[in-house]
Amino acid sequence: MDSFQCGRGCYNWSDCRDICDQDTMKVVQNTLDSPMPWIGMYIAAASVVCSLAMAADAFHGFRSKRLWFPCKYFSFNAMSLTLLAVTLKLPVDFTANTLGMNESIARVSSLVFMSIVMKNFMTSLGTMDDNEVLLNLAALGIMIITVIGNVYAHLFAMYSYPGLPGVLYEEIVATGFIFISLVMFCSSALTVLTTKSYIECKYQEMHKIALDEEKVDGPKFPVDKLRLVIKKYWVMAVTGCPQFVMARSVTCTASGLMCVLVALTLIEAYIRIPRLYIAERYFSSYKWSIKWILYVQSIGVALGIIGPAFRWFTAARFKCSDIGRKSFKIELKIESYWLQRLVDLKESPLPLQIRHHKWKKILHDVRRLLLNCCLGVQCLLVWASELVLLVSASFFHHIRKLKIFVMGASDDTEGSDYGGDAQLDLTRYVLLLQGEPEIPKKTLKIIWNEVDRMTEKGKRQKPINLIELLHKSNNFNGARKFDNNRVPSLHSQEPPNSWSLPVVTLACIAIALPNVSNDNANQLVRCVGEGLTFLKLIDKILDKNGDFKVIRNAADVIWVGVDLNCKWQDKDLRKISLQSKTSKEPLEELSNDAERTVKRFLGEVNNFLIDKPLNWPIKIIAANSMYRISQTILLASGNKETDEGLFDHLSVMIADILAASLTNLPHVITKICHHNSQKERQNSVRQAAFLLGETEEILQNFQQREIPNLDPDKPAYNDELRTFIEEDNGKYPASISSIGRETQQSNEELVAIEFHS
Repeated sequence: MDSFQCGRGCYNWSDCRDICDQDTMKVVQNTLDSPMPWIGMYIAAASVVCSLAMAADAFHGFRSKRLWFPCKYFSFNAMSLTLLAVTLKLPVDFTANTLGMNESIARVSSLVFMSIVMKNFMTSLGTMDDNEVLLNLAALGIMIITVIGNVYAHLFAMYSYPGLPGVLYEEIVATGFIFISLVMFCSSALTVLTTKSYIECKYQEMHKIALDEEKVDGPKFPVDKLRLVIKKYWVMAVTGCPQFVMARSVTCTASGLMCVLVALTLIEAYIRIPRLYIAERYFSSYKWSIKWILYVQSIGVALGIIGPAFRWFTAARFKCSDIGRKSFKIELKIESYWLQRLVDLKESPLPLQIRHHKWKKILHDVRRLLLNCCLGVQCLLVWASELVLLVSASFFHHIRKLKIFVMGASDDTEGSDYGGDAQLDLTRYVLLLQGEPEIPKKTLKIIWNEVDRMTEKGKRQKPINLIELLHKSNNFNGARKFDNNRVPSLHSQEPPNSWSLPVVTLACIAIALPNVSNDNANQLVRCVGEGLTFLKLIDKILDKNGDFKVIRNAADVIWVGVDLNCKWQDKDLRKISLQSKTSKEPLEELSNDAERTVKRFLGEVNNFLIDKPLNWPIKIIAANSMYRISQTILLASGNKETDEGLFDHLSVMIADILAASLTNLPHVITKICHHNSQKERQNSVRQAAFLLGETEEILQNFQQREIPNLDPDKPAYNDELRTFIEEDNGKYPASISSIGRETQQSNEELVAIEFHS
């Protein structure tokens, strides 16, 4: 029979088979849709990460009072682009059912979220090189074009389907903002190299002026003057920071206003779209997770709008000071750095080698035509951005005037924010692009006051133990006492002395002395540990070419063993101290062990390593230092000194070497302030300010002592200082600027050091 009636109400086999097939497809579809809520949570999680990163940047900007909000946690890179690709799954999803009210709003929120994110990390373009910018922009462009294409394909399909809500105009507006943001990204990226070069030229010019104005003439350099030098470099580092330069650009300012407008688009979607749905009639494949996506991305939009909006407001406030000073034509003038890159490309030859003259000419003309179009777009975009900034600045200017009129306040209240004539001179160190408005005085005060905060932070961590040890030093005799030329050399060529290696070696000898309490030994270890932090930095700064790196490494390796295990090259110093009866025994043991180590090495290796001490292994260099210093002490002291007395003399010697080394601090601090890399300048100046705070008390003590007057352009090195500093009726030479190769002869004529002098 062809007809029958089944339980589903079918009267023939054909209808029954169709219904069964439909049921099967529903089962399959439900099975495929079952993981969609968890995919929705994955989208929400990616949105949370992006939102937290933008919030962290906003918090960092407020905390550091940098209202241009540099990108520290959320930058334009592969990681952020990958996260954004996950957050944009809803607008590009054609397979899942996303026709409900919440789904429609979530699609808009995803697009708005993308636009907000792009405007947040626009300033990070300043920190990237050409290759990074090109690759990341290409990836961003491909992603945005894919998203826009999917959005419009979805809208076209839904528009032709009866019974569904009409076209979501909010999606069209949001995709328009995204596309404009991409164009602004490309426009800003074209100026990165040019602006960096311009700012770098101005920095080098001001760096020369700063060096000429503030010559560091040794440890007598006043601390207040040194702090002013740091502030000069800090102003240059901050105002010349690539991210700050990018944040001040007109395109970044206009993107801040766009950020506000696109956020209003999402608010409008929350109001309009629910009116299109009488009830939640449409089933969502994402189920309960769609609300999480919607709420998280909406919160992310609220958090992400902070940075761009404040950049817009800050740039407009900067511009307020120039309102009325320039004509409208000058205000909208397009500076050369906006177009220089495109002009250079236009005038440069083709990168391809084409032999056929006709095709070569055609390609050249096509490229010029395309670049002319790009120049036109760039001019239009920059002009529009400048107009937005000018209108915004005028608006804020009139509001400010109205507020001043109502409050009865003076218009020039920022001048009182300065703390003296010295700080007024810092305005000349502000690095601005051509045509940029001046940075307000209140903002500059916030910038250079950060140096005082960093210095105060350093003061709270000053080396108390080191300062206590330095009080034992009255002169620099210890800097020449630790090595006697009468000690026979183990090799014709001696490794040079750094500041840190003699200190470490002397500390090892002092700890190995018998009848020395553990408290005194531990206190010396703490003092030397704090001092080595500065000595290693001084050695590194003075060694411009890195020739003595192996000497510094030798000191580091030996000190690790002393500090952690109280051992010198596997020799237990405490055990030597307990087994010795006189101070001569540990000196001889350490000296003999070091001598055997060096001689064994000299007898085994080839001539190339032997002839160049800087090629020696670090253990051999440390052993040679131990041999010479222990022999010097044995030669000078004999058996006349008690154990406690010898420990005190060694402590004074260590203090003298530390003090002699620390006289280089003003020179080192100014060297740290200047850094060749634009990215590292702020961190470098921070380090200098923190170092000044840590050592301020030490530098002030130097100003009260009679010490050599160092040449500003020639720091004191260990060997040279040892050779030159000789007592002359209790007075030091007026200058050590003449130290050089010619003084090496006098080094060989020195007689034995009188240890008790």
